[in-house]
Amino acid sequence: MVNSVRVPEIRKKLLFTAAMLALYRLGAYIPAPGIDTNTVNSIAKNFAGSNVLGFLNLFSGGSLSRFAVFALGIMPYITASIILQLLQVVVPSLEKLRKEGEVGQQKITQYTRYLTVGLAFFQSIGYVFLFRTFASQTGPGHDIIKGGFTFAHVFVIVLALTSGTVLLMWFGELITQRGIGNGISLMIFASIISRIPHGVQAWWTNPDQVFKVMMPIIALAVIAGVVFIQEGQRRIPVQYAKRVVGRRMAGGGSTYLPLRVNMAGVIPVIFAASLMAFPPTIGQLVQKGWAKDFANFLNPNGTAYIIGESLLIIVFTYFYTAVTFNPVEQADNLKKYGGFIPGVRPGRPTAEFLDRILARLTFPGALYLAAIAALPTILINQTSANFFFGGTSILIVVGVALNTMKQLEAQLMMRNYEGFLK
Repeated sequence: MVNSVRVPEIRKKLLFTAAMLALYRLGAYIPAPGIDTNTVNSIAKNFAGSNVLGFLNLFSGGSLSRFAVFALGIMPYITASIILQLLQVVVPSLEKLRKEGEVGQQKITQYTRYLTVGLAFFQSIGYVFLFRTFASQTGPGHDIIKGGFTFAHVFVIVLALTSGTVLLMWFGELITQRGIGNGISLMIFASIISRIPHGVQAWWTNPDQVFKVMMPIIALAVIAGVVFIQEGQRRIPVQYAKRVVGRRMAGGGSTYLPLRVNMAGVIPVIFAASLMAFPPTIGQLVQKGWAKDFANFLNPNGTAYIIGESLLIIVFTYFYTAVTFNPVEQADNLKKYGGFIPGVRPGRPTAEFLDRILARLTFPGALYLAAIAALPTILINQTSANFFFGGTSILIVVGVALNTMKQLEAQLMMRNYEGFLK
C-alpha cells in the first residue's frame, strides 16, 4: 500500500475510486423527493431478514429500505448486461457486432445502457406501488408520499430512481476507465461491506451459542476456499524457438501459459444472484397470491433458490470462460511468435489441447464456486439462525478484493515496483 501511494498516477486512481464510492454511499442516504421518511422507516422491517427484499436491500447497501435515490442500486444494469450477453448467442446481428471488436462492443454497451434505463423505469414504478402497499398495511391513511399519491408525485419519484441508476452506471464505467478495479463489482462490494456492522450485530446478539461459534469458522473457511480456487492455475509449458535476426540469434527459452481454475472471476456469481433475484422481485411487486407464493418458493434461503443459483453459477462460469479465453486465438498467437507446447503440434492441435485442458479445469472450478455459494446458506438453515451474509455475499467480496488487488499489483509491476508479494 505504501508503494502504491508513492506512485502519483496510482495514487490519483485510488483517490478517484474512493471518491466515486463515497458518492455512491452518500446517495444511499438521500431519500427520493417527496418521500415521507417516517412512513418508510416504519416499513423497513419488510426489507430485513433472509427474504428476497432483504437480499436486494443487501446488494443496494441499505438504499432500498430507505427508499433513497440509489434504491435500485446497480442491479438493473447487471440484469441488462445478462440479457444482452444471452441475446448475443441467439441473435445473429448481435453476434456479428460482438465479432467486430471494439466498435461492435461499444454498440452493444450502448444497447445495454438503453435497456438499463427501461428496466430501471419499470422497476421504479413497481417499488413505488410496493412501498405504498406496505404503508397501507401499517394503518389507514398512511402513505409514502407527503403530497398525496398523484401522477405528478409518482412520476418525479420514478424519474429520480431511474436517474439514480443511470448515475451509478456512469460511476461504474468511470471507475473502470479512470480508477482501479471493475467499477460495477466494486460498487456491489461497497454495498455488502457497508452492511458488515449490522451483520456483526446480528451475529453477536444471536441467542444461539452454537451459531456464534460456528459462523466465524464458516466465514473463514469460505474465504480460504475462495482464495484457493481463485489463485489455482494449471501452468502449460511453452517453448520458443530461436530465430536469426540480422547477425544475431534471438528468442528461445521456455515459459508457461497460466490457465486459471476460475478464469471468469466473480462475474458468474454476481450474474447468477441477479438473475435468481429477478423472478421473486416480480412476485413481490405484483402482490397477488400466486405471485407471493412464487416469491416464497424462490426465497434466497430456500432449496429451489440454492439449486437454481448453483446451476446458473456453473453455466455462467463456462460462458464467461469461453468469452475471456479463446483457444484458437491463443494458439495462433503462439504460432505467430514462434512458440509451441512440447509434444503438441502448432496450430489447430494446440487449440484443441488448450480447449480440452480448459474444459477439465473449468468444471471443478465451477462446482467449487457453486458449493461455496450454497454451503454456508445450507448450514445456516440447519441452525435456524438469521445472518446478513451468505456464501454468495462472501464470495463476491473476497473475489472482488482479490481482482482489485491483482490490478493494483499489475500497475505496480509495470513501474518496476516490488508490489505486495515478494
